[in-house]
Amino acid sequence: MIKFKFFSLLITLFFTINIQSMVTAQKLDGAWSLKGSDNHLLLIQDDYFSWTETTDDDKFVNTLGGEMEVDGDELDIEIEFNSGDRYLVGESITTPFTLEGNVLTTRHPQGYDLIWERIPEKDQGLAGVWRISGRKVDGKMNSIGRSPRKTYKLLTPGHFQWIAMNEDTGEFFGTGGGSYTFKNGKYTEHIEFFSRDDSRVGVSLSFDGELKGGDWHHSGKSSKGDPIYEVWSKETEY
Repeated sequence: MIKFKFFSLLITLFFTINIQSMVTAQKLDGAWSLKGSDNHLLLIQDDYFSWTETTDDDKFVNTLGGEMEVDGDELDIEIEFNSGDRYLVGESITTPFTLEGNVLTTRHPQGYDLIWERIPEKDQGLAGVWRISGRKVDGKMNSIGRSPRKTYKLLTPGHFQWIAMNEDTGEFFGTGGGSYTFKNGKYTEHIEFFSRDDSRVGVSLSFDGELKGGDWHHSGKSSKGDPIYEVWSKETEY
């Protein structure tokens, strides 16, 4: 009887620890700004992250990110893209972290702390990591198969970032991001950084958007004014 109670206690403790870990991971989801600076944006969603730096005059500096897993009081990170150094792609990093309310503290690889403050957001039903899976060309929908070269759109409840990369070669092709709204079938992006063209910063782009069978369809005009129709699918394997 005593052995059974002890075994039951271990099982309870095991599941409690794992549930606490999952809750912690979920609590990290969202958008974060580096304390004392408007030039660093951290997005975390569904075990994926991006960290983007800009200048005071909204010029793009660098972005990096990839898969992230909570392990107790540490974050296990695998870099999948880095606009500044392709040779860091594939590197694994473990960093301690603490979360106190809306303040997240992480440790930079060089040994100093980074203090992040949560940016308030409202859930709009699109949060997740999305991979482009289809594009209409000349009236015909073309599927985009899985390959090392891919485009992700990372969405927290109120912020977005698209990233075009090749995970095998480490090549980085471009990124852009900012905040967004999704209401009454209208998806609107407010661009706050753009690696290819800083003059696009401050522009808002609106699309018709809807979820169909778990996929996200949106159509409208690109930042260059070209008509687009894209299909994005939720990514589950990074």
